[in-house]
Amino acid sequence: MAAASDDLALALELADVADSITRARFRATDLVVETKPDLTPVTEADTAVERALRAQLETLRPDDAVLGEEYGVSEGAPDHGRRWIIDPIDGTKNYMRGIPVWATLLALQERDRVEVGVVSAPALGRRWWAARGAGAFAIDLLSGTPRALSVSAVSALSDAQLCISGFDGWDASAGGVDRLLSLARQCWRTRGFGDFWTYMLIAEGVADVGCEAVVSLWDLAAPQVIVEEAGGTFSDLAGVPTADGGDALATNGRLHEAALAIVGR
Repeated sequence: MAAASDDLALALELADVADSITRARFRATDLVVETKPDLTPVTEADTAVERALRAQLETLRPDDAVLGEEYGVSEGAPDHGRRWIIDPIDGTKNYMRGIPVWATLLALQERDRVEVGVVSAPALGRRWWAARGAGAFAIDLLSGTPRALSVSAVSALSDAQLCISGFDGWDASAGGVDRLLSLARQCWRTRGFGDFWTYMLIAEGVADVGCEAVVSLWDLAAPQVIVEEAGGTFSDLAGVPTADGGDALATNGRLHEAALAIVGR
């Protein structure tokens, strides 16, 4: 079994592979976009990234399972409790419209716990990563100087910056939109940075609370370990510390119970 440092090193190498593909097709005038059965868009870059990363993992980690947004669960890998989770492009709608807020998300889950996470956003020139017990870090891809991450010390919602992806999904549960608005009204400031960037801003300590009503494991696995290693708290909207609950609340830790009391289900 590979050491955690080896797994992180591999995840960072895979992020390089993904970045080379996504950068090459970003804002391409002939970018191919299709509609998936769930009516969400997928670009040729999404599928190309996932295929490339799966091929690398089949060679370098043949005993590990893979779960990806575009191609589902790998078949044939032994059940050793290790699974790589891939979101080839988180923020596909941004990617296809030329908005630079998108990233490749990679995580390694062992049993029920995410051990390694990498979020790479080449159009923003940023990358974030973490491994359990080793802290969380970010790097400017141009300067090449990593820095350790730490969540904010904000202790009151009235001083907190809330990040949301939008209102999508909040009306699926009774009072969902009202709960979100109630939380927003109690926070100092609300901005719709959305998707992976919400969680990275919390890990960096420049935002304090973030929540989403409808989200998948591949959207959250890497952000969960990064937020937690930066000192924050991550749960679903029921308060369970999981990336697989279908929704999410991330905070600097000090604000988690107060936010959950308002927006939780």
